[in-house]
Amino acid sequence: MDTKLEQLGDTELFALLNSDKKTAGKAFEEIYARYGQRVYAYCRRVLSTKEEAEDMFQETFINFYNSRKDEKNMTNLSAYLVKIARNLCLNYRRFEKKKLHFEDMAEISQENRYDRDELLNLIKMALELLPEEYREMFVLREYNGMSYTEIAEVTDTSVQLVKTRLHRAKEKIRQILAPYLAELSK
Repeated sequence: MDTKLEQLGDTELFALLNSDKKTAGKAFEEIYARYGQRVYAYCRRVLSTKEEAEDMFQETFINFYNSRKDEKNMTNLSAYLVKIARNLCLNYRRFEKKKLHFEDMAEISQENRYDRDELLNLIKMALELLPEEYREMFVLREYNGMSYTEIAEVTDTSVQLVKTRLHRAKEKIRQILAPYLAELSK
């Protein structure tokens, strides 16, 4: 039966979640296998720590499974899962208010700047410094590979607003990283 499940589309898999317990479990496992990595990557890039991301990742799939009876027409399973993760992450961030401080930024810049890990830290820092609505659009597009239309669907905004926020996010990242990249090139 597992081989058959791998061949099913998302709509059929989602419908199987309301079947008998064994079939529903197998369908859930297949959905998890298809989209787990993408959802975790989204959570990891939006939240500050690995632990926070793991918690929201687990909550995403719990909420998804619990919502199986509420959703009747599943047209885009991937976007639906990311939307659940997005809402959980945004709520978490809203309550936790964990931000990278400029003192932390200075500490990071004192380390070995030629190290590849340093550049990754700078990019992460730049993402942390972006306004939330820009960061979210950037992560969905650049890290999750979503189209403008999919991002608009997930965030309940227009495609034009998605494009505008993505453009502004990239400009902000360039501004934030410019002094560091200039220093690295010396």
